[in-house]
Amino acid sequence: MYLTQDNYYMIPTAEVPVTNIHRDTIINELPVKMTAYTPCFRREAGSYGKDVRGLNRVHQFDKVEIVQIAHPDKSYEALEEMVKHVESLLQVLNLQYRILRLCGGDMGFTSALTYDFEVYSAAQERWLEVSSVSNFETFQSNRMKIRYRDENGKPQLVHTLNGSSLALPRIMACLLENNQTPEGITLPEILHSYFGAPMIS
Repeated sequence: MYLTQDNYYMIPTAEVPVTNIHRDTIINELPVKMTAYTPCFRREAGSYGKDVRGLNRVHQFDKVEIVQIAHPDKSYEALEEMVKHVESLLQVLNLQYRILRLCGGDMGFTSALTYDFEVYSAAQERWLEVSSVSNFETFQSNRMKIRYRDENGKPQLVHTLNGSSLALPRIMACLLENNQTPEGITLPEILHSYFGAPMIS
């Protein structure tokens, strides 16, 4: 999204600039693992009604993104590794979650395989997506000309992967909604030292 007045671009996710760090390069050592914490911007055009109010859909939110550039023979191992990483975050936050392996009709045309992570919102009584982890195989690397040299020294396209780890607004909403008690909102133990207390009273 281009801001003409300021001559800036607003990114929908850190995947875009982070993957492009290696544009037009031949990488000597794989995998390359990167992460970024950025504000992200979405238009969310045409989203109206009670199901998209509050923290469900916002025009700006903060998110940690994880990105890997992998050897084609190892990219699906990398995908499983990234899935386990995101799952471990939801486990330490004590959130009820599920992992969906998307069918072809639900995936974006750029992805070869995508897993969505959803957490349950007790207040809304529905599942909310908080992360998506994908293997794009050579779709992105073909456009960015990111390559490695095979055993014969010939340049070949790498595979690229990325995932959200995690989108913060919906995580915040589910922590508040799912942990209410008569005394206040209990926090998962992993957050006690950051918040300075075990409960929001």
